[in-house]
Amino acid sequence: MSTVTIYSSNYCPFCTRAKQLLHAKKVSFDEIIVDGKPAVREEMKQKSGRHTVPQIWIGEQHVGGCDDLFDLEHNNKLDNLLAQ
Repeated sequence: MSTVTIYSSNYCPFCTRAKQLLHAKKVSFDEIIVDGKPAVREEMKQKSGRHTVPQIWIGEQHVGGCDDLFDLEHNNKLDNLLAQ
C-alpha cells in the first residue's frame, strides 16, 4: 500500500473531510500540520504549487486537495492508487 501524506490545519473542515474518507477506507497517513509553522506551509507550497490545505500525496503522486481526493473516490480510482 502506498504511503499517504497530508498537509493540513486543525481548523480546516476540508482537511477533516479528507481525513474522514481516509479513516473510513482504513488508510493510515502521515499528517503534517501547518498551523503556526510558516516554513512548513512554504514547504507545502513549493512541493504542491498550491497554498491551501489539505494537500495530499499518495506515494510520490500529488493528488491535490479534498475535492480531488473525493473525485478519485467517486471515479473508482482511489483504491487502485492506494494499492500501488
